[in-house]
Amino acid sequence: MRDNGTSRDGSSIGGNGTGPPPAPAASVASNGHPSTEDALLEVRDLRTYFMLHEGTVRAVDGVSFTVRRRRTLGVVGESGCGKSVTAQSILRIVPRPGRIVSGEIVYHRRRSGQSDEELIDLTRLDPESRAIRSIRGNEIAYIFQEPMASLSPVHTIGHQIAETIMLHQRVRREEARARAIEVLDHVGMVKPSETIDRYAHQLSGGQRQRAVIALALSCHPSLLIADEPTTALDVTTEAQILELMRSLQQDYGMAIQFITHNLGVIAEMADDVVVMYLGRQVEQASVDDLFFNPRHPYTRALLRSVPKLGRKSRQRLEAIQGMVPDPFSVPKGCPFHPRCPLYKPGICDDPRWIEVGPNHWVRCNRATESI
Repeated sequence: MRDNGTSRDGSSIGGNGTGPPPAPAASVASNGHPSTEDALLEVRDLRTYFMLHEGTVRAVDGVSFTVRRRRTLGVVGESGCGKSVTAQSILRIVPRPGRIVSGEIVYHRRRSGQSDEELIDLTRLDPESRAIRSIRGNEIAYIFQEPMASLSPVHTIGHQIAETIMLHQRVRREEARARAIEVLDHVGMVKPSETIDRYAHQLSGGQRQRAVIALALSCHPSLLIADEPTTALDVTTEAQILELMRSLQQDYGMAIQFITHNLGVIAEMADDVVVMYLGRQVEQASVDDLFFNPRHPYTRALLRSVPKLGRKSRQRLEAIQGMVPDPFSVPKGCPFHPRCPLYKPGICDDPRWIEVGPNHWVRCNRATESI
């Protein structure tokens, strides 16, 4: 059995020699972007590792970003890049043997009717403590990938929503039930006064997704983390759910962290985007900059693989060459270099976190070249 302080290749856990990537600075008011006062959640150099017999999996390896109030941050990347583990780290629900090794997750709590903020480092809270439980599901809510896996099969939808309301809002069961019917109606559930007494298996896929959204919104959270909430839905239902989430964001005034592998959804939902690869963020920008001026080779490859209207049916979609490396044997230097057409030995060995434009950051030494 290998010592938990090292990965399979014998390197020590901790930094990768490039230093922690700074969270991109907030834009000044003159350029139309939010100021620093709009920060709701700041993730700073977060590292979440899984200590296994085979070695250490660096699921999240030095990620930094800021979620701003009333805005949507999209987190995109291939499966296994660390998107979901980053979200789980925020709510302190990382499954064992995973644990947060270092970094900060600073939540800017603002009480109702008050302008002062309380700064809470979520990494310092015991995952089982009353402090994190008062935040989890109440101020920061989570929509999991698969509704059937997150809903209880032996309790009605109404029971689960009312239980959440009673736990965090301290109200009687009758009032909690009334609020549950109200939130089900708000998310567009058909006949909410009847649906409230149904079980998850009695609902369609779209209805189950609406029920999960209602459960997450039942306590009016400041931040909603949506982990691929439309993956298992058909395109018509997906469009309805996305429209619903945009509408609810305006109604509730909440921020959304939207996790997906679908760049089309990112274009429709996000204000700002973080692109992740093998536990690291490789590019971060506004949604317009990312789509119209991508600078990292991985981001460009992702965009080229998206189907486009007007493309002839006989033309094959471009695919990213190679495979995602074994998480136990992540290449040294730039982890994307075995698949990168721009790789040059000696230049790409130690990728830096570079600002290539206002609030546009890239982890690539060739990002400023005209290629």
